[in-house]
Amino acid sequence: MSRMRNAPQSTVQQQIQEDWVNREYIEVITTNIKKIADFLNSFDTSCRSRLAMLNEKLTSLERQIEYLEARVTKGETLT
Repeated sequence: MSRMRNAPQSTVQQQIQEDWVNREYIEVITTNIKKIADFLNSFDTSCRSRLAMLNEKLTSLERQIEYLEARVTKGETLT
């Protein structure tokens, strides 16, 4: 009879151990997904900032080119 009682207990214990292993695995996956999401959000912010700075520089260069083109068209000297 003692074997009959131990068999269900060991099965339950095994299920509990498997559950903990699964929970730990899920926790590792969840943590890594959060790290990836944090990295992607940081990368997005960084890229947007850099693109905004490049856009400002390009806008400034475009204005300078338009100004120079206007002067050349009018025949003004650039010196």
